[in-house]
Amino acid sequence: MPIVSREKLNCQISGRMVSDSEMNQKISWGILGTGSIAKTFATELPHSQTGTLVAVGSRSQESADRFAGQFPGIRAHASYAALLADPEVQAVYLATPHPEHPEWAIAAAEAGKHILCEKPLALNAADAMVVIEAARRHGVTLMEAFMYRCHPRTACIAELVRSGKIGRVRLIRAHFSFAAKVNLESRIFSNTLGGGGILDIGCYAVSVARLVAGAAVGKPYLDPESVSGEGVLCETGVDEMASATLKFPEGILAQVSCGVTLRKPADLEICGEKGILTVPDFWNPPGAIHLHLFENDRKEVIETDPNSHKYALEADVFSRAISDPKELVVSGADTLGNMRTLDRWRAAVGVTYEAERDEAPERRRPLSQRALQPGRWAEIPTSRIPGLDKPVSRLVLGIDNQDNLAQLAAMADDFVERGGTAFDTAHIYGGGRMESVLGQWLKNRGLREAVVLTLKGAHTPYCTPQDLRQQFDESLERLQTDHADIYMLHRDNPDVPVGEFVDVLDELRAAGRIRLVGGSNWSLDRLTEANAYAAKNGREPFRIVSNNLSLARMVDPIWPGCVSAKGTAWREWFLHHEAALFAWSSQARGYFAPNRLSGTVTDTELLRCWDAEDNRERCRRATEFAAERGVSPLNVALAYVLSQPFPTFALIGPRTLDETRTALAGLDLHLTSGEMAWLDLETPERT
Repeated sequence: MPIVSREKLNCQISGRMVSDSEMNQKISWGILGTGSIAKTFATELPHSQTGTLVAVGSRSQESADRFAGQFPGIRAHASYAALLADPEVQAVYLATPHPEHPEWAIAAAEAGKHILCEKPLALNAADAMVVIEAARRHGVTLMEAFMYRCHPRTACIAELVRSGKIGRVRLIRAHFSFAAKVNLESRIFSNTLGGGGILDIGCYAVSVARLVAGAAVGKPYLDPESVSGEGVLCETGVDEMASATLKFPEGILAQVSCGVTLRKPADLEICGEKGILTVPDFWNPPGAIHLHLFENDRKEVIETDPNSHKYALEADVFSRAISDPKELVVSGADTLGNMRTLDRWRAAVGVTYEAERDEAPERRRPLSQRALQPGRWAEIPTSRIPGLDKPVSRLVLGIDNQDNLAQLAAMADDFVERGGTAFDTAHIYGGGRMESVLGQWLKNRGLREAVVLTLKGAHTPYCTPQDLRQQFDESLERLQTDHADIYMLHRDNPDVPVGEFVDVLDELRAAGRIRLVGGSNWSLDRLTEANAYAAKNGREPFRIVSNNLSLARMVDPIWPGCVSAKGTAWREWFLHHEAALFAWSSQARGYFAPNRLSGTVTDTELLRCWDAEDNRERCRRATEFAAERGVSPLNVALAYVLSQPFPTFALIGPRTLDETRTALAGLDLHLTSGEMAWLDLETPERT
């Protein structure tokens, strides 16, 4: 017979109870939205130790009054904006349909309200990233409302996994479903409202799988290395049922599933090498944790906190996080990891929302639904280049990794409002997809004439004057414009007389289709030859060069044909020519990241291209200098490029808003010639 025992554990999410002082400092809540989940939160809030409901906002006075009538004493606002303008409201519970979360979360952040937003935070990870950045900028607390994460039972499960009670975790199974009657007009099945199971309830299964996988390796959460999935879609294109396999590091697999037309037990199962942990009816705490330990066939039932008011607990956890961010049980980074996994699951199943398509009306404006405000935050300085009548930002946003409009809009909207004006892309990037997405964004925002558009074409092996003409026309068509502010040959072809390239570029310039011409990855000799030909024949010289320049020496070209502009000869050339350098890989593709010296970098391409004894010493000096200035070594590397004695502009290719923001400190770091020489190993001491 198996051995059975029962015990009780009191696990707290934060490891402590709510203090008396916190109980006395009540948070005044406003609820934005009047649907069923809003009513549930309002019903449970009186059971919290830290919160009180003071107001509700709806789209009409009638709806707000009807909701408020169920909760006497609260104010009823006839609009969401009015709720956010209520001075008594400190925190907002955002309970609108998914697609509306970003607009109103951003508005709440700008109004100075803390935000507990129903899951999912947005339709996709790119949109969620914008919301998280808005909360950070305005100094408010934001948490995605996964109520199960706030119940002490969840903390107990994570601790049991972390302690090794069931041994090494190998498999996690999580399922969440309900059987709704198919109604294509309802929120659950509506493409317009972000319906389907993956976003509505599959997000829970992914969340707990990532939580358990993280606990298994001693981390708050873990993101999967790969995601595969299958699903059954309804007429609107959203998923009725879906399943996915998540493969995590350390040999951990998770099987997650969901359904909105399916009845199935919503159990959690965690299989380890020493035992199995199961939780029946997992999404509806409280409830017991069941352990089956293989040694002696022992079975244990662990009772946890019996509190059934999970939304009240959620309010208390969030209230504590307002005072202490370490109390946040779902961080912004955790939310983004979950959203990226959901994006991959939806992609595997084939679920795309109409609002995510390039031509969708929803994408014509930023997520805030207000017109973009170029230079709003005035964080990126600009400079002038002779021949251009527009200011050029010292940072140039590279569009080589933004293959969907949501991601590009998140990065580009932020870049422009920080003061960025210059964009760099190329005919070859993504088979033309990057140019098309950038062109759609420029059209949506009405910014074409306000930005500096840098294009490149004629990449090897299609590097001839004829290829240049064809690719130039294709690029302009994709970008929905009739000219390029700057156009550069992406590579050189020494087999072609330099004058043939110069003639074609000058012809396009004379026709008004190019403002300035240049070359990317051109050698010093060929540039000199090109400009000599231009001077002799009355042609426009190359005024822009886009080669690599970084504090680190490029040991091995990143791609065939890449050219570095590092060294004394290049410096002298720029000083004696009216040309500007648009430096790519200005931060050596992350070689100067803080973990470089710790020996934890394993990226073989990074090591191949940059790692050498002299660069390790440059990295050491940059790290020492950065510590003195209170910045990152990456900022020092950026400052090195921007502090050159000739016009320089740094191409950056951030994939997240965090990467953009953290790069900005390099703009305020102005290096002296002595500091530059020391960092670049030209002198043994700083002067």
